[in-house]
Amino acid sequence: MWETDKIIGVDCEYGDIQSKEVLTGGKMESREREMKGPLDGLRVIDWMMWQFGPVSTMMLADMGAEVIKIESLDGDHGRQLGRVRGHSAETKGGLSAYFEGMNRQKLGMALDLKNPRALKIMHQLVAESDIFVQNFRKGVAERLGVGYENLIEYNPQLIYASASGYGPDGPDSEKPAFALTAEARAGALWWFGPDDDTPHELDIADQIAGMMLSYGVIGAVVSRERFGFGQKVDVSHLGSMIWARGMQNGISLLQDFEMPRFERKMAGQVLWNYYKCADGEWIAFSMGQGDRYWPTFCKAINRLDLIDNPKFSNMTVRFDNRVELIEILDSVFVTLPRLEWERRLKESGDLIWERVQRTLDLPNDPQVIANEYVVDFDHPVIGSSKWLQTPVTYSKTPLSTRKMAPAHGEDTEEILINLLGYDWDEILSLKMEGAIL
Repeated sequence: MWETDKIIGVDCEYGDIQSKEVLTGGKMESREREMKGPLDGLRVIDWMMWQFGPVSTMMLADMGAEVIKIESLDGDHGRQLGRVRGHSAETKGGLSAYFEGMNRQKLGMALDLKNPRALKIMHQLVAESDIFVQNFRKGVAERLGVGYENLIEYNPQLIYASASGYGPDGPDSEKPAFALTAEARAGALWWFGPDDDTPHELDIADQIAGMMLSYGVIGAVVSRERFGFGQKVDVSHLGSMIWARGMQNGISLLQDFEMPRFERKMAGQVLWNYYKCADGEWIAFSMGQGDRYWPTFCKAINRLDLIDNPKFSNMTVRFDNRVELIEILDSVFVTLPRLEWERRLKESGDLIWERVQRTLDLPNDPQVIANEYVVDFDHPVIGSSKWLQTPVTYSKTPLSTRKMAPAHGEDTEEILINLLGYDWDEILSLKMEGAIL
């Protein structure tokens, strides 16, 4: 926990940032080391399961915070998730890719919070930490003695963050939620697809909400550093998904008009659409200023006849005749493979387009590689593997992938000894009582 105003020293010649004082076992010790990221020196207690919450604390860990993941004695349910969308989630070595992918960088403890001695450990951890994050249903934390009012007795400056389904207030604040239910309630399932009565899942609610929760926590950290107090933060699935659909929801609300869903063959702007090439690959175009780009686009696809055609010469008539025009463009793009279209589009000049990639294309994308959006990591069980990196670049405190997800309760003993001052006799007693794993 940050307890000094003189934490960071900067070597201006090389841009290396080093910590001169760090917290160990609740006491400051002086030594020099490389910073792990912009949040180095913060300690986070992660009492969460599944995806929404763990993603947010993994982001904080990527940025250098020390994150201690607290699990029950039977573990985060994500460890046992064997299938995702019907496909096996098991990695080499029998681990869950679902769990590993969102708990990287963390330390792990296993506590039975229904045991008074384990609850005491949690309170001691909170006293030595900066942030506590939980994603259990409303009322669960309070019943177990780890609600906001409980924990600020042990750390008045604590930042207490809750990942909820529907927000802290309102008639459904206690209702359970997962990603699909959040997308449904937020109006997001009508975002794209054929104009019929079938919803289409997006599968982004957990990741969006996790990003928003880490954003909320960092805001509270800045506030505490400026004004000297901690506070409670709540971020919900519902609120995050409503916010994520900013343009669609914002325009609809301002105009009191439901934005139509996106269907490729009925796209309102033919230069904001994607087209299939001869080899089955796709190219996407993102040119909102249609009239500006239309002549250059027509030249690139060798259809000069479309430029001044009265049915297609401006955005208004292109909208009126969009079904016919998209059929024409489909017939054009299907004549050549994508690489040839890419060559022609590059040579044509000022157009905004991109290849439509699949997930396994990403590790070979030179832009992804250059910016380390996907990184290599030698996992001790899985082996050499590819991992998503939090996509934020800092010039002086770069992010890094340093550690695999913890085994269940992996660091319990070390944390009790090195941070809280327990001895081996006490640890044995805690195990015999079922307070720890």
